[in-house]
Amino acid sequence: MSCSGFVGHAPAKHALALNAVEPRCGGVLFAGEKGSGKSTLGRAFRSILPAATPFVELPLNVTEDALLGSIAVEETLRAGRREFQAGLFSRAHGGVLFIDDIHLLAPEIVALVMEVHGRGENVVEREGMSLRHPSSFILVATLCPGEGEITPHLLDRFGMCAGLDRIEDAESRIEIIKSACGIRKTDQDRALADAIVEARTILPQVVVRDRMLEYVAELCLQYHVAGHRADLALLAAARAEAALHGKREVSREDIERVAPLVLMHRQRELQPMPPPSQNQEPPDEPDRKDPPPPQSDQEQFQDPPPEPDDHQRDENPPLPKELPPSAEEVFAVGQPFCMKRLFFRKDRLERAASGRRTSTRSRNRGGRYVKSVFRQSRDIAIDATLRAAAPFQKVRNRTDVVVINDDDFRYKRKERKMGHLVLFVVDGSGSMGAQKRMVAAKGAVQSLLIDCYQKRDLVAMIVFRKDHAEVVLEPTASVEHAARRLREIPVGGKTPLGAGLLEAYRLLERVGRKRPETRFLVVVITDGRANQTITDMAPEDEVAHISALLRERTGIDIMVVDTEEKGRFVTTDRAALLAAQLGADYHTIDDLKAETLTELVMEKREITIGQ
Repeated sequence: MSCSGFVGHAPAKHALALNAVEPRCGGVLFAGEKGSGKSTLGRAFRSILPAATPFVELPLNVTEDALLGSIAVEETLRAGRREFQAGLFSRAHGGVLFIDDIHLLAPEIVALVMEVHGRGENVVEREGMSLRHPSSFILVATLCPGEGEITPHLLDRFGMCAGLDRIEDAESRIEIIKSACGIRKTDQDRALADAIVEARTILPQVVVRDRMLEYVAELCLQYHVAGHRADLALLAAARAEAALHGKREVSREDIERVAPLVLMHRQRELQPMPPPSQNQEPPDEPDRKDPPPPQSDQEQFQDPPPEPDDHQRDENPPLPKELPPSAEEVFAVGQPFCMKRLFFRKDRLERAASGRRTSTRSRNRGGRYVKSVFRQSRDIAIDATLRAAAPFQKVRNRTDVVVINDDDFRYKRKERKMGHLVLFVVDGSGSMGAQKRMVAAKGAVQSLLIDCYQKRDLVAMIVFRKDHAEVVLEPTASVEHAARRLREIPVGGKTPLGAGLLEAYRLLERVGRKRPETRFLVVVITDGRANQTITDMAPEDEVAHISALLRERTGIDIMVVDTEEKGRFVTTDRAALLAAQLGADYHTIDDLKAETLTELVMEKREITIGQ
């Protein structure tokens, strides 16, 4: 199928034409459901490119050697010195690098692609080689948001983004069939290719006045984009748009036509103003001539409560209303949401593991071959061994076979994904009943459970309330069982935070002795207000002491999810202090919510420009 013969999705085709004219537009990402034509349109891009333009498609199982380049074994054997074999980056120079389903590509490979694409140069420092060569290409990629996400940072590296919906009307589907079967013939591709060649000759003459630069900056500020890539991509796209229309000067209309493609995936909501500090006084009430009438006769004769002085106000900030100590209530599970992607550091353990959470070194023959190493293992890296031996064949008097010494042997290091044991430590005290915090907390835990199911994690759950902590769910792979226990958690009583942390430490020790290779993730869901102890210490000292035990234990990652409602006049931020004591990552519930590409593309597509 040709590019101009592609039915519908005019913004996506517009983005390709702009990048063909000006590669500094930054490439384009197509996002949409299965069957929307993302891959077909990406491959059809070559039909409008000038003849002999390189078009390289990146396979999902690509290795670093294939991308960057490596030693050419045959040439090295023949010459007796290291000869470089160009990789895919070299082949894509001056053309297009197409990645289908970028969300399925290894993160390390994606990072390499983005680095070389941004720099326009490939730098190789490996296996005794030190060289660099230009590698400037148009990056085109596809993404199915329902199958995975990429980080906002990598998303920002794409100059443009276009959303593709599935075509539902019968007339358009008939046009697709005709185009795919070759029934429909058109010369539009040739005309568009000629227009692109003409626009490239005009492009160096296109000028941008200062007032248009000001308009570009105003648009980027208006949509709260981060960084300056949006400004540069918008300027490059506007110049390409002007050149496509045969103009030598960028107009306001040129900027407005390309702005949705550049700003759609970068647009961010304006962050709310931070709450006033405790030392600030609330704004004065407007003057009233007459006080409001009393609501009842009883209220009319009651004395007003004494106004606390400044010292009392600082010492005893008003707290949300909690459940009575003896009362219990079971709150519903709040609305789950799409979790943002969680990242954890790699360790150096070799495991016979499975899952989809974190990369780990593979102990068995399974996994992805990532590099060659000197350390002996069962898998010999034949390619790396030959590259190590090739430069020395002349001095070893090679005749018909390659002479390999013991020092030449290289071995494969493989990686595969592994799951974690995710331990939820949930605050079930009465303070979680204030403003129905437990509803939002259960919604956050439910969202994390869904993420655990997708990553094939084991889960366990501890609830602390009243005067003790209890393991309500032993480690299990059944996320459905965990969801049932979550719904049953009651709220009420005091907050024995130290007991919850100690019970988590005991469970980690018990499981760690049985399965030493287990990678743990402890998720503490609390507002951080401890008021009950299991020792003779003060609550704050007890929490600090047990936190030190958890912090010193290896093989665990810890997250603290703060359930306290932010934005109120007074907040305690005790959960942030707990995170610091644990050496943990700190999140509010809103922090865990991913601004998914689906929302960015499908809900923010209609960006109003110039109104």
